[in-house]
Amino acid sequence: MGSVADARSEAPDRRGEGLLADSFVCSICGEEHEGLPTDWAFTLPDDVWAIPEPKRSEVARFNKDLCQLGERYFMRCVLEIPFSDRDGFFGWGAWAEVEWSVFERYLEMYEREGWEEPLHKGTLANALSAYPDSFGTPVLIQFRESTKRPSLHALPDDPSVLAMEQRQGIDGLRFHEIAALLSTDG
Repeated sequence: MGSVADARSEAPDRRGEGLLADSFVCSICGEEHEGLPTDWAFTLPDDVWAIPEPKRSEVARFNKDLCQLGERYFMRCVLEIPFSDRDGFFGWGAWAEVEWSVFERYLEMYEREGWEEPLHKGTLANALSAYPDSFGTPVLIQFRESTKRPSLHALPDDPSVLAMEQRQGIDGLRFHEIAALLSTDG
């Protein structure tokens, strides 16, 4: 099964939906899967999500992958935290705020392979509840193949727990801690 964050279809904001159950229904394929979900997706950047509807739709332009709020630009990406005790990763379907030049380049590369692109700078535009103070964290963005969202990477010298876990991975206990935190979000 692919990551929900890698699918290019619209999914509702899933904050707190049944994360500690024995199984879950995938919001993308509609099928029931055993175990806990291994991703968490944000519908919009936090600053945009905080704007009440219908004003949000009046002041921001957005789809499932791109968002513009005035002169601010955002791209939906995937921040992968590898598992240290099994294959795979926990994927945060998070937004990065970027400069216009990065946003424009992503638009140019949207349907093309982007692995050979240089890394681009951005900042994390969602607060990841498992990582206090993660909102606004500087990140590096790697474009990937056209069927996947760009990946987010902590800066090499970032001493935060988020960066450490991205570099070293998380075990099953930490994964369950994250799932428990997410089950209370929303």
